[in-house]
Amino acid sequence: MVEAHQRRERAPRNEKTMNQLSKHTNLGLNILMILSCIAVLLPIWLIIIASFTEENTLKSFGYAFWPREFSTKAYTYLFSSNSIIGTAYKNTVLSTVLGTIASMISVGLYAYPLSRKEFRFRKFFAFFSFFTMLFNGGLVSYFFVARNVLNLTNSLWALFLPLSFSAFWVLVMRTFYTSAVPDAVIESARIDGASEWRTLLQIVLPLSLPGLATVALFSAVGVWNNFFQCMLLTNEAKYFNLQYTIYTTLNNIRFLKDMASSVGGNFNISVAELPSETFRMGMAVLTVGPIILAYPFFQRYFIRGLTIGAVKG
Repeated sequence: MVEAHQRRERAPRNEKTMNQLSKHTNLGLNILMILSCIAVLLPIWLIIIASFTEENTLKSFGYAFWPREFSTKAYTYLFSSNSIIGTAYKNTVLSTVLGTIASMISVGLYAYPLSRKEFRFRKFFAFFSFFTMLFNGGLVSYFFVARNVLNLTNSLWALFLPLSFSAFWVLVMRTFYTSAVPDAVIESARIDGASEWRTLLQIVLPLSLPGLATVALFSAVGVWNNFFQCMLLTNEAKYFNLQYTIYTTLNNIRFLKDMASSVGGNFNISVAELPSETFRMGMAVLTVGPIILAYPFFQRYFIRGLTIGAVKG
C-alpha cells in the first residue's frame, strides 16, 4: 500500500521532469531565437538607414548600419507637391480598409450557413466555392466581366472588390465555426427565442473573433500588396495604388537617367540629383511599415484562428 502510494506520487514528478527543459537547452534556445530575430531585423534596419543616406554616398560606400551622410532627399521627392505618392497612399489605405471589411462580411456570412448541419444546401454551396479553387474562367473572361459587366474601370472599387472574397477563407471560417462554436450554444439561443441574425451577431461572431482576425489579416496583406488589379483595371494616375505607383515611378526615374546619359549636357533637367536607390529604399519603408505595425494588433487572435481553422474537413 505504501509502495503504491509512493509510485503514484513519483509518476507526476517524473512526467514533469521529462517535459521540462534543462537550463543549458533553455539558454541555447533563447540564444537561437535572439539570433533569429536579429537576422530578421537587420535587413529592415539596413533598408531604413539606406533611405536616409545620400544617394552618391550610398553608391560609393554601399550599405551601412549608420548613414555616412544623412539625407532626406528620397522622402522629400516622395512627398513633393508634384508627386502622386500621397494620392496613391490614400488609395491604398482606403482600399485596404474597405477590402478587409468586405472580406470579413462576405466570408463570415457565406461560411456560417455552411457550418450548420440543418442547412439543406450546405454541401452544394461548399462544393460551389471549393470548385472555384480548382478551376477559373481565365484572364480574358475575368477582364471582360470586371470592365464591361461590373464596370470597375478607373474606380477605387477596382482595387479591392475583386479581392474581397476567397473560397479558401470560406473553408477556413466554416471549420472555425464548427470547432469553436458548440451546437448547444446555438440551440439554447434558439430555445430562448433568438433569431438567426441575433444568434450570429451576438453569439457566434464574438466567439469567432480569432477566425475573423485571421481572415482580416490575410485580406489586408493581400489588398495592400496588390499590383495586378491596378495594372489591369486602371489607367488614370488618380486611382493608382502604392505598389503600382512604385513601379511606374521607378521606371520613370530609370528612363530619365537613361535619357540623360544618352543626350549628355543638352539634357536640361538635373537628373543626377534624382534619387534612385534611396528612393527605392524609402518606398520599401513606406510600403512595409503599416503592415508590420498591423501584426501586433492581430497576433493575439491570429495563431489561434489559423490553427483551429486549418483543417478544411
